[in-house]
Amino acid sequence: MARADDPLSRVFQALADPVRRGILERLSTGPATVGQVAEPFDISAPAISQHLKILESAGLVERSTHAQWRICSLRPEPLDEATAWVERNRALWQNRFDRLDEVLAGLQRDQDR
Repeated sequence: MARADDPLSRVFQALADPVRRGILERLSTGPATVGQVAEPFDISAPAISQHLKILESAGLVERSTHAQWRICSLRPEPLDEATAWVERNRALWQNRFDRLDEVLAGLQRDQDR
């Protein structure tokens, strides 16, 4: 399967993993050091670093250096773009479900006759 590399695909890829969603939840309360981000997870430091790299690639996290500390901050703009995509498509999906309901209701009426 081909892997999409557009910004929206990177956001959804990043959101697909529960650890990365947990990292974003942690950062939604404010910036944190890499160590603070890693605290609640029972995974290795290299694994946390890999998750942060994916989040950075998606534009969801920004890392900066302050003295010897690596500080991670949430960047919500890509989440806004993903939300806008979902909202644009929600009406289409709902319309298709409504049409399916109508077809199924018609089939049920035909079967009841």
